[in-house]
Amino acid sequence: MKAIIVAAGPSSRLRPLTNEKPKCLLDIGGKTILQRALDALTQNAIEKIVVVRGYQGHLINYPGVTYYENPNFRQNNILRSLFYAEDEMDDDFIFSYSDILYSKSIVEKLIKSQGDIALIVDVNWRQHYEGRSLHPISEAELVRVEKGKVKRIGKEVVKVDEAHGEFIGLAKFTKSAAQAMRAAFHQVAKECPEAPFHHASCLEKAYMTDMLQELINRGARVQSVGIKGDWMEIDTPQDLERAQLLFSA
Repeated sequence: MKAIIVAAGPSSRLRPLTNEKPKCLLDIGGKTILQRALDALTQNAIEKIVVVRGYQGHLINYPGVTYYENPNFRQNNILRSLFYAEDEMDDDFIFSYSDILYSKSIVEKLIKSQGDIALIVDVNWRQHYEGRSLHPISEAELVRVEKGKVKRIGKEVVKVDEAHGEFIGLAKFTKSAAQAMRAAFHQVAKECPEAPFHHASCLEKAYMTDMLQELINRGARVQSVGIKGDWMEIDTPQDLERAQLLFSA
């Protein structure tokens, strides 16, 4: 199994800290956000790690990592960034956002999960937003689950009182699921690239959750792998401060 980390986008909310480097290179307790992700993955014997670079991408330069470039990161979004590394989606792989902190045990749980597509979902997600005034709940990628399977996912797609949890940005795809995702992407890109794509204005602007919903609608069985905290998203100065306090303790 390999891992693909999307680290292409700029981060306006963390300026001026991200004026000259990508968010994933911000320091948390002596290690960058990205280094902590690399550690959690390699500690689970994932030897091939792929990173999609964009904004200030030349600064992301860890040994032993395979890199792909998204030169149009200002015009597109996470899903399109992922597909710059499409050649790597030829077998089972883990997908990861680049601005999240997660432990070795969460990766281990994801690897052991069943199903063609598995998502790490924080069922204690409400606690994640306590005191987080700069990142409203409306931006949470919430999921609605029925009998362990994800039925709805996305920002402002699932009602708060219906949410089973929050997708943290860490997922696993089997080879067959990766093939299905590639086929869906290219079909939409060919037939209706400028049309709204789920919650996005078009395919180029789509989030990963938009594609996950597309796959669900096409009949894919998407498993929810529940966790209770033990992760963090770094999106605002408030998030960064909390993480630094946690890792300096």
